[in-house]
Amino acid sequence: MNISRIASRQEWLAARLDLLAKEKAASRELAALAKQRRALPAVPVEKDYVFEGPDGAARLIDLFEGRSQLIVYHFMWLHDIDEGCPSCSFAVDNMPNPIHLNEGADTTLVLVSRAPYPRLSRFKSRMGWQLPFYSSYGSDFNYDFHVSSNDSIAPIEYNYKDKATLLREGLDYVATDGADGQGISVFVRDAGRVFHTYSAYGVGADVMLSTYRFLDLTPLGRQRYINEWPWHDTYGASDGHAHHH
Repeated sequence: MNISRIASRQEWLAARLDLLAKEKAASRELAALAKQRRALPAVPVEKDYVFEGPDGAARLIDLFEGRSQLIVYHFMWLHDIDEGCPSCSFAVDNMPNPIHLNEGADTTLVLVSRAPYPRLSRFKSRMGWQLPFYSSYGSDFNYDFHVSSNDSIAPIEYNYKDKATLLREGLDYVATDGADGQGISVFVRDAGRVFHTYSAYGVGADVMLSTYRFLDLTPLGRQRYINEWPWHDTYGASDGHAHHH
């Protein structure tokens, strides 16, 4: 490891105190953003979406499991290789123990993907995840929340940008018919009705990457971008593919 600068404790302390002031300012800014996020209005969800999960068909309100808040992670399925996206898998590996959300905060976190349920179930077992995983295959859910692209179902939009803007910015993979993206959406329920309060895509959804939060504290930093993290059961495999059955 190449240590670029070596200093006395006093020099270090001066630099650290300067950084601390900036960290505190950033923390206040993030707290103000979170307050603004909580104050967003709620939009009624009028469509009756049907998902498939471990107990068969489920409606959006069933995904709450009786709790008052629901966080949906839109998990990207790679249809060409019929496996879950490695970046999304890395994100799920970073997610909190659900008990803290469920028991501590009356909130349910689920994964939703546009692939047939048996494939999701197999992949969940392979990854060793505890979070509920639901299939939105055959429903409009992914299209209405702009994580899947199909011009004939809904106008293509990703991260609040239309198809022309996406193509102009070179983001052709999310502007292509049949493509999936990733994101996170938040819902609340009240008196049997479901409301949508928040969705984030791309950068907005990276809040869950706690591995990065830890690496950001170190001199070497993140070292590689999320897309270069393979599935956790392929670490050390020369071809980057798991040896699983």
